[in-house]
Amino acid sequence: MSYEVKGILHAIQDTRRVSEKFSTRSFTIKVADDKYEQFITFELINDRTDMIDSFGIGEELTVSFNLKGRQWQEKYFNTLEAWKVQGIF
Repeated sequence: MSYEVKGILHAIQDTRRVSEKFSTRSFTIKVADDKYEQFITFELINDRTDMIDSFGIGEELTVSFNLKGRQWQEKYFNTLEAWKVQGIF
């Protein structure tokens, strides 16, 4: 499932190398809702981890992402995996 959301870049985490073949990096955007600000964290995988480097905190972005979910030992996890990040000009 593919989605898109616009918001303001709030935080960028360091790249985390999980194994020799897998690395991940998270970033968070702030989205204005009707009443409250929402903070949404996305994940960049492998060769996309540097995709966020050209953006600064406070910059407006459009993030295209896939919604993913998985089960592990009777627990359920969701991931928002970003595949495109664009600045809003």
